[in-house]
Amino acid sequence: MSKVGTRDDWLAARKKLLEREKELTRLSDELARERLELPWVPVEKEYTFETNEGSKTLADLFDGRSQLLVYHFMFGPEYEAGCPTCSAIADSFDGFVTHLNHHDVTMVSVSLASLEKLEAYKRRMGWQFPWVSSFGGDFNFDFGVSFTEEQQRHGGEYNFRSFPTMEPILEAEIGPIVEQAAATGTDPAGYMRQAPGMSAFTLSDGVVHQTYSAYARGLDVLMGFYQWLDRAPKGRNEGDPPELWLRRHDEYERAG
Repeated sequence: MSKVGTRDDWLAARKKLLEREKELTRLSDELARERLELPWVPVEKEYTFETNEGSKTLADLFDGRSQLLVYHFMFGPEYEAGCPTCSAIADSFDGFVTHLNHHDVTMVSVSLASLEKLEAYKRRMGWQFPWVSSFGGDFNFDFGVSFTEEQQRHGGEYNFRSFPTMEPILEAEIGPIVEQAAATGTDPAGYMRQAPGMSAFTLSDGVVHQTYSAYARGLDVLMGFYQWLDRAPKGRNEGDPPELWLRRHDEYERAG
């Protein structure tokens, strides 16, 4: 429990913290500028996606705009439902996608599951944002959010770092992974063949370029509920080790 103090005590501590928050804001602004300075990488491979309007290329997904933001949603072919954490992030998409669209930015989610599964899950969640399937293609693998069984055994790369093998993690049957896998209707191995991420692209003179990608804790900023919890009296209040408390928005009553 935090100490109890006077209004003057709180105000002095708050002003001191405000200076640190300002430092963080300035650093965040600086990082935003540095992101814009990253080189653009031409996307030379042709990718095809299944949408509710038929097959589309990556260039088609821009929908007439010059910028495209992709959320790599964890929903593999073996899954029966989307990842609960990705689902919590996606709950906010419908609110801001219209604002992005009116600022020359298209936002779309991409998953490896079939379009039929994605559309059924969208109906369950009550979402309207664009969500397309990359099933049968290399897009997820090339952008580091899907892995083969061989990579699980012998190693691959995620978040710009190499990992040797996933087998020790799978053999340990770590609680949160088992729980998340069960929530998606698959086993831990099938669950961990997918990972979250986001990527940014631009369309210039008919050529698609990758401009940015982020993974793992780099996605924290997309989790708006954590930004609120970080300012609540008890913070994230997840325990040590952290408790896996997130549920899909239609499951909290049942989770009780």
